[in-house]
Amino acid sequence: MKKLAIFGSGSGSNMQSILDAIKEGILKAEIAVVASDNADAYILERAKKASIPTLHIDCGEYVSKFPKEEQERLAADLKQRGVDVICLAGFMRLVGSPLLKKFPNRILNIHPSLLPHYPGLAAWEQALADKAKVTGCTVHYVDDGMDTGAIIKQAEVPVLEEDTSKSLHERIQIAERTLYPEVIAQVMNQ
Repeated sequence: MKKLAIFGSGSGSNMQSILDAIKEGILKAEIAVVASDNADAYILERAKKASIPTLHIDCGEYVSKFPKEEQERLAADLKQRGVDVICLAGFMRLVGSPLLKKFPNRILNIHPSLLPHYPGLAAWEQALADKAKVTGCTVHYVDDGMDTGAIIKQAEVPVLEEDTSKSLHERIQIAERTLYPEVIAQVMNQ
């Protein structure tokens, strides 16, 4: 059975959808470890409740940088655990060469827009400010840029006239929870 590592910085709702897909037999995989750069992130609590091992990613005093030494340590740890695919789920740091070289075309990210439109933070707010009629979510391979990796699959979400930042983000998250497990299964079967 293929093993996943999930990296997140927040609540872990996408991690939960992956776990639910595994429990339902939709995704034939095992979550080997959940890692976070935020020691207080709810994603770690979700993992512990599901008896999944957790790791704290120690980035020291850096707010956004992902130190090369920490990436090297993490890559070695994940290899030792037999991880096949890394899934970024609300992980707010750029992944660099230590992890990219150890897991080529095996690191995925879910982003809340139809890339290449609205990369970076708060993509749903960017779509609203741009008066977009449609946005959505994208699963893509991770490269050394910000949301620039090859697109695997997207799901559209209409932008409604009455949408607020919160309502649009919530509808995008619903689409993410369906799309991400589906794409992970597809990638693992390649």
